[in-house]
Amino acid sequence: MDRLLLMHSFVTVAQVGSFSGAAKKLGSSGSLVSRHVAELERQVGVRLVNRTARSVSLTEPGQRYAEFAARILDEIEAEDAGIARLHDRAEGTLSVICPKWIGSLDLGDAIAAFSAAHPKIHIRFELGGMSDRTYDFLDSGFDVAFHTRDLRDSSVRLKKISSLPFVLCASEAYIERHGSLAHPNDLAHHDCLVHVNDPVWRIGHGHASTLHKIRNIAFSSNSYIALQKAAVHGRGIALLPQRPVHDDIAAGALQVLLPELAVPDRPLYAIYGPGQDTPRKVSVFLDFLAEWFSQNPIPAIGAGGAVGAVGTGD
Repeated sequence: MDRLLLMHSFVTVAQVGSFSGAAKKLGSSGSLVSRHVAELERQVGVRLVNRTARSVSLTEPGQRYAEFAARILDEIEAEDAGIARLHDRAEGTLSVICPKWIGSLDLGDAIAAFSAAHPKIHIRFELGGMSDRTYDFLDSGFDVAFHTRDLRDSSVRLKKISSLPFVLCASEAYIERHGSLAHPNDLAHHDCLVHVNDPVWRIGHGHASTLHKIRNIAFSSNSYIALQKAAVHGRGIALLPQRPVHDDIAAGALQVLLPELAVPDRPLYAIYGPGQDTPRKVSVFLDFLAEWFSQNPIPAIGAGGAVGAVGTGD
């Protein structure tokens, strides 16, 4: 039988001085409370109460155990209340994990801004090391994980934070040597700079879009920053996140290819634990990030380097 339940019955008997009075206070029966105390005595190995026809009194070990049990139950109640308050307040440690390329770009800026705005929330932010299984971040002790692929997993909850525009580009030096693209199929004849997790490129939108498995890989990396540097140095054509390459394109170091077709945005999803009762620190974090991306739109870039603004919300 559950030790805490037995302790609760025993402490109530000690406080009230009778089984019937304890039963009334607990909303139980006198016989059940008596059985609880008897079972506790069996587990402890000593007699805790003196039973008479008219009253119940504590033995010397019973007095000591009653004080101990009352202290333990009070501590449990206080800890439960403290955890409940923490759950409802935006404070404590928040553990976040995401793919390396996102964390070193937009998302890293957004989380840094959140940390500055909410100093009572202590951020643990790890980049990379994510499992293919969607829910593994929970087993690893993380509160939130980020993905840029569509997810269908009932074991977690999902919130779309933003959309991340990408752009197909190359340096003027590369274009002068190898020519530009007239059609997406021309990619098969060009040197390409490929992220190791993104070997298939989708060009165009909707039903007009086409998939291209890149075979002529001149340079590969797990870092879009490294691919961007290789593109600036004229090594080949790259499919890159738009925000970090904005300045290079505006300055003429990179040029947009096939601007009339463009490439699809990547969704940025936050996933977190199941259940309707989301901790306050998590909901505040997700709302802040969605607002941050909305208030910090990614500059739009045309073929000639014209700058506008791209909305990044839903």
